[in-house]
Amino acid sequence: MAAVTQDLMYELLKRMHSDISGLKQGQSEIKAELNAIRGTMISMQQDTHNIYSVLSRHDDRLERIENRLELRELAEAQARFEPHP
Repeated sequence: MAAVTQDLMYELLKRMHSDISGLKQGQSEIKAELNAIRGTMISMQQDTHNIYSVLSRHDDRLERIENRLELRELAEAQARFEPHP
């Protein structure tokens, strides 16, 4: 077995230091990617909320239109039974 010297330990520590630096760099890149994904998800959630808002407004408008049509249909049905001069 080879004798463990200070030079060998120093070289091992340098290699470990460079490996740890690479891990830190990779971790920073992953954090940046996660932040980008988070931003994308937030914008998609806002878009979905905006779509639901528009659909709700359209639903309200459609309901008002349907109510008006029912009133008109009732008035037309009533007009058939009223005497005309």
